[in-house]
Amino acid sequence: MESYYLDWANLLLRWTHVVTAIAWIGSSFYFVFLDSSLTPPIDDEQKKQGVSGELWAVHGGGFYHPVKFNVSPTQLPGNLHWFYWESYTTWLSGFALFIVSYLWSASSYLIDKSLMDWPPATAIAVALSFLLLFWLLYDRICRSFGQRAHGDAIVGVLVFALVCLASWGACHWFAGRAAFLLVGAMLATSMSANVFFWIIPGQKKVVQALRAGQAADATHGQRGKQRSVHNTYFTLPVLFAMLSGHYSFTFSHPQNWLVLIGMMAAGAAIRQFFVMRHGYKLGRNGNPLGYALAGVAALVALMVWLAPAPSATPAGVQQVGYKELQPVLERRCYLCHGEQVQMKNIRLDSRPSVKAYAQYLYQQAVVLKLMPMNNATGITEAERALIKQWFEGGARID
Repeated sequence: MESYYLDWANLLLRWTHVVTAIAWIGSSFYFVFLDSSLTPPIDDEQKKQGVSGELWAVHGGGFYHPVKFNVSPTQLPGNLHWFYWESYTTWLSGFALFIVSYLWSASSYLIDKSLMDWPPATAIAVALSFLLLFWLLYDRICRSFGQRAHGDAIVGVLVFALVCLASWGACHWFAGRAAFLLVGAMLATSMSANVFFWIIPGQKKVVQALRAGQAADATHGQRGKQRSVHNTYFTLPVLFAMLSGHYSFTFSHPQNWLVLIGMMAAGAAIRQFFVMRHGYKLGRNGNPLGYALAGVAALVALMVWLAPAPSATPAGVQQVGYKELQPVLERRCYLCHGEQVQMKNIRLDSRPSVKAYAQYLYQQAVVLKLMPMNNATGITEAERALIKQWFEGGARID
């Protein structure tokens, strides 16, 4: 029953996580678009009020006219909407999902004994340290170099190097699928920490100053904007890391850490194109198409690099039946899908059950190569090929 309730927890948490992430990322993307699309106000009264930019838009049958004040409005409204629960709920639901999906069964999902044969408690502690240490180092980089001349470029280079180091460590210490998700969770934690420790506190200080009749310090807005822009670049890499668990050809590659870095770099480059293209239309910066092309080129290069070598079944090969298949299942599958344990309520220790789950067996062991989990039972490529030959030959059990 524990597996059944964990599946329910996984489903509900994942559902919540996706919904809140859509809300957070959607609002983040919108405000980046808004900042890039604002034009100087035409109305003299708005200029007197301190409006620095405006946008006219049409959506859902109505017209909208958002405006932005350079530092603060002349009069602060009583009803002020804050954007932070989208971030906090996304992180809380994601962390809970990480616990249920990986940390709860660390020996199965987090640990790959061929990489590091450590106790579950140690693996969990190291995994959690990734979240904390990356934030501390990233925050220190921003504090130390963010306000210097060419600070954004320096911060960008150092943070990229830090991400590369973390990706290498995660992929050499943890199971590939868990490593990719861990790096994504690491970046997502820093995104929420930016909101919690910098963006919202800075905005609250500005609001407090305005309500006290004091001049607002523009530094808070500048620092908050800087962290918000960083979150923008983290977004697509995080989304890839969260989706990568469905695509074993990425995380199961021998140099999976390079695959992870390449995919994240491509995502960041493509996101840079979207950040800049609205400003380009208004003549504010150069043509950002090069970023998009660089991201696409990186993706194409990865596709070529990861392409499997073509294989062909020699003519006249003997057809594989249950007699040849059963020893492989006994060695590699019965541990989790046999008489004693039935993970996901699936048994593969009898002819009828093998026939019933033939498609599942083929997909998980041959196509996706997700099973056995982290290859805990040491299945070989030759054995996967035998399962493939059995399934494509008709999945015979006679």
